[in-house]
Amino acid sequence: MFKRLFLGCGLLGSAALWAQTAPAEVELANLREDVRGLVQRVGELSLRIEQLERENRELRSASGNASQNYATVAQLSAAVSDLNRLIRAASADTKNETLQQVGVQMEKLARQTNAAIDSLAKGAATRPTVPAAFSEDYAKEGVSYTVQRGDTLALIAKKTGAKKQDIINANKITDPSRIQVGQTLFIPGGK
Repeated sequence: MFKRLFLGCGLLGSAALWAQTAPAEVELANLREDVRGLVQRVGELSLRIEQLERENRELRSASGNASQNYATVAQLSAAVSDLNRLIRAASADTKNETLQQVGVQMEKLARQTNAAIDSLAKGAATRPTVPAAFSEDYAKEGVSYTVQRGDTLALIAKKTGAKKQDIINANKITDPSRIQVGQTLFIPGGK
């Protein structure tokens, strides 16, 4: 019995010792597992950091290239301002050139007009002057005639049976070539 008691006490002591050491071993095992989990998580985070750093380098490289490929708003504004200045200058030059060409053409037309006027003046000077006095030697009775399109004094005289010179004298026509459509003439002795 004593043996049994001793054995029972030994077992109880072992159980108590085991009960005291077991939680410590369990805690140690749990701690080891937690450390292993943390080491694994740190490894994963290290890999993610490396990946992010690589992506960051790629983005920096791409943004460096992008800044070379794209203009800033200030650069675009400066370019537009330069273009506007160039367009205004070109427009002013074109306007000046056009005005010069118009001026040259106007001078040419003025010379031609003056030459034509001089020619007419010379022609008028060489024309015999129409006598200012008209003869009163025509019939005092006659008819009125309204000048029609295509009429000449000779044609009117023929139509009415009158003499051309009588029509000129009766109407005091200084330039027989200048009768006008709608003009009313007295036809001496006309029918």
